[in-house]
Amino acid sequence: MSSANMLRKLVGNITLYLPMALMGVLALGSWWLARNTPVTVATAPQQIQRQEPDYFLTKFSVKSFDPQGQLMSEVWGEKARHFPATDILEVDAARFRSLRSARVIFGQGDRAYSNGDGSEVQLVGNALVIREAALGPQGRQLPRMEFRGEFLHAFLRTEEVKSHKPVTMLRGSDQFSGDAMLYNKIDGTVQLDGRVRVRLEAKPSTDSR
Repeated sequence: MSSANMLRKLVGNITLYLPMALMGVLALGSWWLARNTPVTVATAPQQIQRQEPDYFLTKFSVKSFDPQGQLMSEVWGEKARHFPATDILEVDAARFRSLRSARVIFGQGDRAYSNGDGSEVQLVGNALVIREAALGPQGRQLPRMEFRGEFLHAFLRTEEVKSHKPVTMLRGSDQFSGDAMLYNKIDGTVQLDGRVRVRLEAKPSTDSR
């Protein structure tokens, strides 16, 4: 076979198998790309909690009841904004009343922050909390108590009052003040920190002589 015939035959074979070779190379390249390309997994967008109020109130009162329908607390104010993300009610020119125990508790402040069921109230600016006088479990007279300061945090279920700012407390005719305070109704103690001042009213003498 002449050299010309062999060359024509070689060219013919190359032309015959070239498309198959190219398809193989393309398939191999596609497999390599699929293997080495990072996979992006679509995720559902997270629900963003709303930071804006979902409703407003003007010259209002909000009442909370227990499962038996008994009134537990009431909050009044000039204006209020409810924040759904935290279930906090922010109240301007606020007043509240709690009937959760035998001793009625009143409070007020330039602004108040109440949780959803009204069991906690934070008072800011000209804050005042009053526990009315009452009879104790053994019939002992419990004196009226009053707390004043620029910030008071009242826990109405436990009747606890605390503040990290200066507070003045009146217990009957006695007066106590400090830079911070924690009042615990359960054990009847008051913890005052910082510059503490105490003024005790002299009790009448019981001496019969």
